[in-house]
Amino acid sequence: MAATEDKTPAVCGCKGIRTCLICEQQNVKKQSVIANNEQIQCDFTYDPLSKLAVRNKHGVQEYLPLPGIRIWENFVTEDEEKDLVTEMDRNMWRDSQSGRRKQDFGPKVNFKKRRVRLGGFSGLPAISRKLVERMKEEPLLAGFQPVEQCNLDYSPERGSAIDPHLDDSWLWGEHLVTVNLLSSTVLTMSLDEGTGEPDKEEVRVAVHLPRRCLVVLYGEARHRWKHAIHRKDIHSRRVCSTFRELSAEFLPGGVQEKLGSELLDIALSFKGVPL
Repeated sequence: MAATEDKTPAVCGCKGIRTCLICEQQNVKKQSVIANNEQIQCDFTYDPLSKLAVRNKHGVQEYLPLPGIRIWENFVTEDEEKDLVTEMDRNMWRDSQSGRRKQDFGPKVNFKKRRVRLGGFSGLPAISRKLVERMKEEPLLAGFQPVEQCNLDYSPERGSAIDPHLDDSWLWGEHLVTVNLLSSTVLTMSLDEGTGEPDKEEVRVAVHLPRRCLVVLYGEARHRWKHAIHRKDIHSRRVCSTFRELSAEFLPGGVQEKLGSELLDIALSFKGVPL
């Protein structure tokens, strides 16, 4: 007997207004997202040397301050990149929003109710110990103690992306640290207030992230500017690891100092498995 064709629709992790290529292909109402996503353009390009956003408008060079970005090129070697991704791929990737796949090494958090549970949290993965020690060689990260690591897998076939957003600042602290692997991409920074021009309600800045770099967002880039990865900027598989530290509320002298100490003891044991 001939095998029957499996016509079960492919599934994704999208919920609510989030979409990816898989669910858009199955839902005509969501297909307009494809066109909207492709039309997103940046006004400025970030220059890591001057630490300014730059554009050429009508033959005149214009500059916009964008403080709070640090890019460390070639943070890992090609061999280290291969080892890191191989180790990630030994674990299960879970479908997440907007065509991404995800691995979480962190506590269970309900941000709306502001609750943190240790649950099955077992720490950051062993392979990240060396990365964290290297991060501390950067003066900006001298005291960096990550309590969460989130691995994300982006694919052009799934239409992977992440919408403009600000990371939580109740639990997570000053520095957002990401290691960019397998391919270069563009981090789009956006500011709702724009540049002050009457016809410009939002300004976008393209921050180019080379393969194997580390990028840190802090200060205004962390708390005032939203950040995103758009679908059009994913051309081949991209894997990244984002590390987050605790806010002052969970550090010595904070109202949740005890819980913060417990979280850090677990995180920095480097015995973690993904939740």
